[in-house]
Amino acid sequence: MRLFDSARFVTSAAKLGQLPPPGLPEIAFAGRSNAGKSTTINVLTRQGQLAFASKTPGRTQLINFFRLTQKEDDVGFLVDLPGYGYSKASPDTRAQWADLIGGYLDKRPSLVGIVLVMDARRPFMPADDWLIDFFSDKTHVRQLWLLNKCDKLNRSERANTLRIARARAEKTGEHVSVQLFSGLKKEGAEKLTQTLLSWIDPEGRFSSPDRLLVKEV
Repeated sequence: MRLFDSARFVTSAAKLGQLPPPGLPEIAFAGRSNAGKSTTINVLTRQGQLAFASKTPGRTQLINFFRLTQKEDDVGFLVDLPGYGYSKASPDTRAQWADLIGGYLDKRPSLVGIVLVMDARRPFMPADDWLIDFFSDKTHVRQLWLLNKCDKLNRSERANTLRIARARAEKTGEHVSVQLFSGLKKEGAEKLTQTLLSWIDPEGRFSSPDRLLVKEV
């Protein structure tokens, strides 16, 4: 079994005071409403219904934690953050989301990386820029700008989108990487897996054949 296949839902938090105690490494997934955040988690874990993917923007309003295990030992967490930037949400609701997301990202010592899921057709919208700017001084936290829904782009559009994103990532810092991805087609799933595994397991403890990460089937 691959490490991320072991993911299981643990708890949800609607307020910062409801977050579980920090400790094991955490990888957070953030993005605009309906950018494909929950679908990305489902593809990564190969569990179609693990993270709730709603067709209604702004439906996911909680921070959801998914535990990763290795031979019954807890080794880390995947964290699904509420989608942000939904224009039809009330100002109070949007402020609450911003406080919840910003508070988690700013105060979470166990956060080792964040996957910013963006629609490859419309990347770097103002809400995305807000999060990127928020993290501008947190170079100890890895970032992956995941350009989802790349299956909707032709070859030329893909190349141009990737070029622009890589240029911006280079200016941001070496802790930022960029990748094209399609949750629908599962394109780029293995590359995503390897990137996140290097974050949560930099020593390669789970990469030997007799451990959790085995050859893909």
